[in-house]
Amino acid sequence: PTSAQVSVVPHSGRFCYTLDNNLLTTEQRQFYEDNGYLLIKNLISDEDIERFRKEFMRICKREVQPPGVMIMKDESLRSQFGQSEKVVNKVQDFQEDAELFRYCTLPEVLRYVECFTGPNIMAMHTMLINKLPDSDKQTFLHPMHQDLHYFPFRPASRIVCAWTAMERADQDNGCLVVQPGTHKTTLKPHGYPEWEGKTNKLFHGLLDEDEKIPKVHLVMEKGDTVFFHPLLIHGSGINRTSGFRKSISCHFASSECHYIDVKNTTQEHLEKELQEMVCKKYNTTSVELKDIWNFRARLVQGERINL
Repeated sequence: PTSAQVSVVPHSGRFCYTLDNNLLTTEQRQFYEDNGYLLIKNLISDEDIERFRKEFMRICKREVQPPGVMIMKDESLRSQFGQSEKVVNKVQDFQEDAELFRYCTLPEVLRYVECFTGPNIMAMHTMLINKLPDSDKQTFLHPMHQDLHYFPFRPASRIVCAWTAMERADQDNGCLVVQPGTHKTTLKPHGYPEWEGKTNKLFHGLLDEDEKIPKVHLVMEKGDTVFFHPLLIHGSGINRTSGFRKSISCHFASSECHYIDVKNTTQEHLEKELQEMVCKKYNTTSVELKDIWNFRARLVQGERINL
């Protein structure tokens, strides 16, 4: 298959998006079925979150330089602050950093992930986001999007994101915004929104957003974790406070998922952009999209089958 139009085969008469398990209640499964996300309160300990915060600061100060990690910065602030917490807005692909990768292996996270992916679990895409104060330029407003746009593997229903608030996240500091039920739609065309000078690299958004679909702001306390489907339309607002809103996340997938060819699909332009970035970073002439993802992916539970 070369697009998101892959039929979802229900696992039982009632549930398409979760697997039979002993953890989720019927009400929780039905909520995810209807809305495409599930919020679990107080899942990650303060102690773990503080360890992740310290490691982020060490990466900012270049005290550690994990291989493969992509550090995204607001270049306009670099001359003022150098490389620090005040400049770094995202640490991506931290799968080779032992401390941050602990997040992806926490038993309390994986027991929920298994309800969506099954027992063979790959960590595919890792991020620690540091949303900078941003009241005027709106540089770090992330437009509404579907994460599946970035992923060349299927089926979508065996992929789930775990996103943990590292401090309270609300409308003031740019919490997640979701459009419940949109996980039941197809993958839509994405691109850079027409905000002159206001978008970061790879911050793609829906080209045709339906403003009539209701939005829910996910107010979360430190340690709260939301699990959501890769077709759920979501984004985040700007941080109007003077603090830094941090979160840590991982997209998990069943290792039984398979790679697809994105040629002649809405994802083709993303493939080219990603290949150009990787070739530039590693000074190589060509790289396959599948190889980029093979490099990022790490097995966290069970057996590595396809991914």
